[in-house]
Amino acid sequence: MIAYRAVAARHPALTAAAHSPSVHVHDSEHGTGAVSNVALLAIDQGTSSSRAMAFAPDGKLLDFEQTPLAALSPQSGWVEQDPETIWSTALGCAKAVLGRLRARNVAVAAIGITNQRETTIAWNRRTGLPLYNAIVWQDRRTAALCRRLERAGVESRLTARTGLRLDPYFSASKIAWLLEHVPDVRAAARRNELACGTVDSFLVARLTAGRLHVTDATNASRTALYDILENSWDTELCGLFGVPPECLPRVGDCAGDFGSTDSEVLGAQLPIRGIAGDQHAALVGQAGLGAGDVKSTFGTGAFVLLNTGDRLINSASRLLGTIAYRLDGRTTYALEGSVLSAGATLQWLRDGLGLFTANEEIEPLAGSIRDTGGVYLVPAFTGLGAPYWDPAARGALIGLERTSGRAQIVRAGLDSVVYQTHDLLEAMARDGVAPVSLKVDGGMTRNTLFLQRLADVLGLPIQRPEIVEATAWGAACLAGLGCGVFASLEAIRALWHAEASFEPRLDPRARARELAGWQVAVRRVSRKKRRANERLRTSD
Repeated sequence: MIAYRAVAARHPALTAAAHSPSVHVHDSEHGTGAVSNVALLAIDQGTSSSRAMAFAPDGKLLDFEQTPLAALSPQSGWVEQDPETIWSTALGCAKAVLGRLRARNVAVAAIGITNQRETTIAWNRRTGLPLYNAIVWQDRRTAALCRRLERAGVESRLTARTGLRLDPYFSASKIAWLLEHVPDVRAAARRNELACGTVDSFLVARLTAGRLHVTDATNASRTALYDILENSWDTELCGLFGVPPECLPRVGDCAGDFGSTDSEVLGAQLPIRGIAGDQHAALVGQAGLGAGDVKSTFGTGAFVLLNTGDRLINSASRLLGTIAYRLDGRTTYALEGSVLSAGATLQWLRDGLGLFTANEEIEPLAGSIRDTGGVYLVPAFTGLGAPYWDPAARGALIGLERTSGRAQIVRAGLDSVVYQTHDLLEAMARDGVAPVSLKVDGGMTRNTLFLQRLADVLGLPIQRPEIVEATAWGAACLAGLGCGVFASLEAIRALWHAEASFEPRLDPRARARELAGWQVAVRRVSRKKRRANERLRTSD
């Protein structure tokens, strides 16, 4: 415990945060409403930023702090982040919000944590020091390992137990790489001092001064090492990836006792009572609590989760089976599709190509033209996710003409997220669970042109909630369940209301033409897509 406190002292959160631009709000302009004397604090550690949000039990946002987080790319296809920066930004945001709440005599009932999933950190259990950079979920360095295991016939066993695919996306191959390539990781494993986990585990270890190495069932279900039917780490899968089970965290329900913060770390002993991966937290925040409920979160990537109740669907369409949440020992499952580049595509258009300077410019620029004029952007910067699962695919901009300009390219970037979402829902329909409407959240949903395009191309009503910060709100809800602020899931469901709805209005023939052009573009970049089409032609 002393070592962990020393680590915190050497990396003071507020000092580190002062070197990064941060934003905070605590007024009615941002939906804070009346001040409550009790709050639920959500620590939302994402790919592009760390945030802390305080909610009243009725869902009103009381306070908010956010600090951007940069990614590192030491080689092509590699994506890393500094664990100390992850920690300092998350802690700095939490401290800032807690300080303002105390000044207003608002007490925190409990903390909920939500995090970027699959991103993997290895640290020394004794000292708390990271042994290598965090390997981010987008990282593709382990593609060759995954191909070797696929050729060895491992994937069917892995999918049957975990619901996942053999892909660099998931944590197992990242831990295997760390053990093979980082001497300090191997040495810590030999001394039984190695701790490996997703970002939530690292944050809890730091918040509790090293007392706990824990995670929840949703984050465990994203490692490709956790049997989601037996609810336990799978020793055979650990062996296949060379991961010592003793380095992995204890797995708990999504709402429960995850210890309390150390008073020297956060300034108070506050109970941690909820943890869930970001997409699972968003499902809870969107009140996707019944079988058939579906939501899509549009952040750095885009992720569609469909609640399948107590039934785990073995997808024939290359979607993922996953744990939606686990409460009171009872597991609820979901069917998931993942788009690897959503908001990241727009960020590239802004920062990489300089086509606009602020996200507020996207909607008027893309809306200044009727369509892209046949321009398609396939943003396979780190491969393609579901339903293609092609880590070797790379991006392409197709259909350019002399008249193509900024507006067409930006519109094509926006449309690429729409088309990929259509691919996921079409795959769900092939698995027998076609959604009839879609709840949406995330930064991109502020763009009404995007949501109308989504309704048009999907042919479904789109609903945007009143509580737009669904991920952080979901983490707060789980903490509320864990500490007794909420008596049941029904109490959370009653707080959900739509703020806006978008109905489809595109002619079906025009929709079909657009989607046909998109499939041509995907075939240009995806070897797996071409091989699948060749197999279909051969079977015909």
